[in-house]
Amino acid sequence: MTSQEPDKPRLLLVDDDETFCKVLQSAMEKRSYEVLVANNVENGIKLAEQFEPEYAVIDLRIGHQSGLELVKKLMSLDDNTRIVMLTGFASIATAVEAIKLGAIHYLTKPANADEIVAALNKNEGDATVSINENPLSIKRLEWEHLQKVLMQHDGNISAAARALNMHRRTLQRKLDKRPVRE
Repeated sequence: MTSQEPDKPRLLLVDDDETFCKVLQSAMEKRSYEVLVANNVENGIKLAEQFEPEYAVIDLRIGHQSGLELVKKLMSLDDNTRIVMLTGFASIATAVEAIKLGAIHYLTKPANADEIVAALNKNEGDATVSINENPLSIKRLEWEHLQKVLMQHDGNISAAARALNMHRRTLQRKLDKRPVRE
């Protein structure tokens, strides 16, 4: 793939789940996107530098790396790239950071191709989103706090563990667990 197909917007998909990438690539190609796939941050950067995508769908956690770094790099290459951050590990802190770095939307997995296309083309916020009246559970508050401290330390688990006065392996185990819903 050396030149862009006419009238097909180019989309960069970066996720370490190869099966998910194949399924989403096929679905997005059916929706008339030219899809470039990478399964790690380094290859994502190489593809972005070489092909200059108009759109990107980036997983928050790519192996042990943060997709936020890739969002930052994509925006430095072309601040018109429309980026959707996709994650199975949603937190308020990571959503805020993704938007601050230039992502236009943040979706939790599982998200289907139609939801992703809608997010890629969304130009404004939705004031009609319902507000949850129930407070977050203690476990969810802990998850949110861990994510916030981790973001404050640029994703460095050792530094975040020191700030939290906890062993690095303990923090790593907590971060490897899926967050509770509420």
